Amino acid sequence: MGRAEELREQILGLVQEYFQEAFPTPVSPSANIRVSGRVFDSDELVHLVDSSLDFWLTAGRYAKDFEKQFARYFGVRSALLVNSGSSANLLAVSAITSPQLGEKRLEAGDEVITVAGGFPTTVNPIVQNGAVPVFLDVTLPTFQVDVTQLEEALSERTKAVILAHTLGNPFNVDAVNEFARKHHLWLIEDCCDALGASYGGKKVGTFGDFATFSFYPAHHITMGEGGCVITDKPPLKTIAESFRDWGRDCWCDTGKDNTCGKRFDWQLGSLPAGYDHKYTYSHIGYNLKLTDMQAAVGIAQFKKLSKFIEIRNSNWHSLRQGLNDLEEFFLLPEPTPNSIPSWFGFPFAVRETAPFSRNRLVRYLEDKKIGTRLVFAGNLVRQPAYQNIRCRQIGDLKGTDFMMNYALWIGVFPGLSPGDINYMIETIHQAVKELQ
Repeated sequence: MGRAEELREQILGLVQEYFQEAFPTPVSPSANIRVSGRVFDSDELVHLVDSSLDFWLTAGRYAKDFEKQFARYFGVRSALLVNSGSSANLLAVSAITSPQLGEKRLEAGDEVITVAGGFPTTVNPIVQNGAVPVFLDVTLPTFQVDVTQLEEALSERTKAVILAHTLGNPFNVDAVNEFARKHHLWLIEDCCDALGASYGGKKVGTFGDFATFSFYPAHHITMGEGGCVITDKPPLKTIAESFRDWGRDCWCDTGKDNTCGKRFDWQLGSLPAGYDHKYTYSHIGYNLKLTDMQAAVGIAQFKKLSKFIEIRNSNWHSLRQGLNDLEEFFLLPEPTPNSIPSWFGFPFAVRETAPFSRNRLVRYLEDKKIGTRLVFAGNLVRQPAYQNIRCRQIGDLKGTDFMMNYALWIGVFPGLSPGDINYMIETIHQAVKELQ
């Protein structure tokens, strides 16, 4: 072993010691119960420092390893790491605009079916690519798309469907998938909240043409920032990789040249024959890659995924059972039939007949140091950013407005202890007594 490797081992050993001193175990119940957050141990820190010692600052060995493991987890051919879940959605939607897809490509003015009740960056790539979002309603208590509106939403310009498995609860995949296949539409599954969830015994993310994931600290595993796009269709992988990597036509890995064996033998567009393939661009793309240090953290996190999901679902079930006796006041969540969620949070809604408002409950819980969140943007159609966009909506979006006015969610992430969960249950009971 050379001196450099000896020093690396010493450094990584010290990192483990550092972790024990720098990150003591929190006391339970927490003084401040968050809705989400990173959960890690010394392994993540060791991986991060190990990667930094390589000083390979862009995607490298850890990124390649993560992509292989992630694709294998879903049983698909390809996984492409990106710098965020939002970028993953941008990449997936942009990929279906490729001229290489012929008449099936998404073009400016074409329509994409989605929901009004969700997260902005599920919808933003539709607008950013010049297409028209068609907003469907949601139904409660699943908080998922109202699939009865799908046929009504269809028009001669419809080209795609992009929907999220909101808060880790799958949407009705059977209905959505059947609709998309019947009408030859692209289907993009936004799985940013739902890593590890399944529908009909099959993992969500494996039904559509593309699926997207987020590794932000709030999500099931984290890289700090980071995301991923998966697909089981090699032509779509090549197109998405081009959009991710500046739009270039070349598919060489970072730091490698001439994978195709004819780097200076191509003639594309109206470029001169033999123009360097590494500087030939077939799409109007971006640089959406992440760093190898982020991927290194992801490798360590991925080992813990099954345990993280187990704890999330256990916390959700404890909250559901502990609040069952308050159904007079709250509309409590239910899993979508035929699904096994991978819960991101615990959503519920204050009933319109309750003697207190959602806002009063939120203030009460926040005062008691229990973090709360609304269900993302509520109704996107009512958000200031979307007032002047070109769009269609189906019906009056009554369910979405109800969610906007009455719903909230609290945390189930693995950093919460049984004491934290019990404290939330007890505090919500106390709130019902004091707010009447």
